Amino acid sequence: MRLASIILIISILWIGWLAMMLVHETGHVLGAIASGGTIRQVVWHPMVLSRTDVEPNPHPLIELWAGPIIGSLLPTIVASICLAFRLRSAYLIWVVVGFCLTANGAYIGIGAFDPVGDAREMVAHGMPRWTLALFGFIAAAAGVWIWHNISPHLGFGPAPVPVNPHHTWGVFAIALLLTAIGLVIGNPGSP
Repeated sequence: MRLASIILIISILWIGWLAMMLVHETGHVLGAIASGGTIRQVVWHPMVLSRTDVEPNPHPLIELWAGPIIGSLLPTIVASICLAFRLRSAYLIWVVVGFCLTANGAYIGIGAFDPVGDAREMVAHGMPRWTLALFGFIAAAAGVWIWHNISPHLGFGPAPVPVNPHHTWGVFAIALLLTAIGLVIGNPGSP
């Protein structure tokens, strides 16, 4: 694998991580607003795990499920629009979609067996564990499928496509910019 491919993959996965946390928390915020909850704090920062604190939370399952559902659907909608407009860099958005689906699916799906974070709260509020496992399987499988299909555009797989150096350095610059923005304006939460 060439250096350009490695830089592109590391940069786009870092962007995927930051974007996944942002859209996941956006889902929690929208779920809280829609269900009459009061948002106390949203934590999003490159150096910490994101979270949304809602109190009171009159319908916690709506707020809890909104995180992974919107966190999976919103990037998919954005990537579909980019694909519809035939943007040459749409494949990069699909890498982020794959990350969001895989991360949200793994987070909720594993929570069916070892509840932590949102999954712990879902189970505590009466959500059957099989629903977490089902969501996790579908979302993670879709994410892996997307990654499998997009991998040639990242310079690997059975029939790799040469990596566009402009995309590589553009994605690297965006990763640095998002990290800097997150460090400056992101909320690391209370210690």
